[in-house]
Amino acid sequence: MEALSAKEVYELHVKRLPPEERKRLAEIITRAMEHSPHQGERSLLELEGLGAQLWQGVDAQEYVDELRSEWDHRP
Repeated sequence: MEALSAKEVYELHVKRLPPEERKRLAEIITRAMEHSPHQGERSLLELEGLGAQLWQGVDAQEYVDELRSEWDHRP
């Protein structure tokens, strides 16, 4: 048996509930998520190198010099 997607569950079951029951269901789901173990925690180190292609061909000192020159023209 194939699992239903969240949208299918909503359309088949949740959408038909009265507003107060939908609110109660949302609270139950929220509480369950708050108390579940934090799955998928990530390390900041995983961001290393992210966006490196954006800086290819950019001279770091020239970039810093350009930013500093803009400071002189700020109000």
